[in-house]
Amino acid sequence: MKSYISIWVIVFLAVVYQPSFAQEDEPVPPGGARLNIEIVGKDTVFMAFLHDIWVFPEMNFKNRKQEQYYWKMVRDVKRTLPYAKLVARELSDTNKKLMMMPNDKERKKFLSQYEKDIYQKYEPELKKLTLSQGKLLIKLIDRECDNTSYDLIKLYRGSFRAFFYQGFARLFGANLKSEFDYTEKDKVLDRIIVLVEAGQL
Repeated sequence: MKSYISIWVIVFLAVVYQPSFAQEDEPVPPGGARLNIEIVGKDTVFMAFLHDIWVFPEMNFKNRKQEQYYWKMVRDVKRTLPYAKLVARELSDTNKKLMMMPNDKERKKFLSQYEKDIYQKYEPELKKLTLSQGKLLIKLIDRECDNTSYDLIKLYRGSFRAFFYQGFARLFGANLKSEFDYTEKDKVLDRIIVLVEAGQL
């Protein structure tokens, strides 16, 4: 089992390159909300920005097995979506950092050290992903980054490594070129993601 799960570690490390320096906002207690204040005349008005509420038709399952599959998908999205979003954020930050570096030597040095840091930080978590969760992560990376994992590896690591990792992935039934299909195949999956992001699932 450990042998095929290592592919998800490789995929994650290959497309995430920039350490996050963003400061976390002060946490909001469970059930709480962050409020702004506006002075209107002599009154102090508290203002809260509410999240969108999504309404979809009720899910109708043909049988118990279909319902179980749906809730398994919900669980897997909650497990993998944060990693896909992390990849998207880090790619954006990485591009900015790399553009500020004076030469390729500095860029390679930076990327080499970061690869070691990110591997040490995330390897234990990523090894816990199941095969189906790993496949889902590949698809979610395409959704969040507008690029397949294969394309991202090719961009940052070169064609040879992209080809190598793709061959390794195919040995375990995965495909780094998997794309997110908003129209048909992944329609229910997209609904789940939207509801999870809104905190409704």
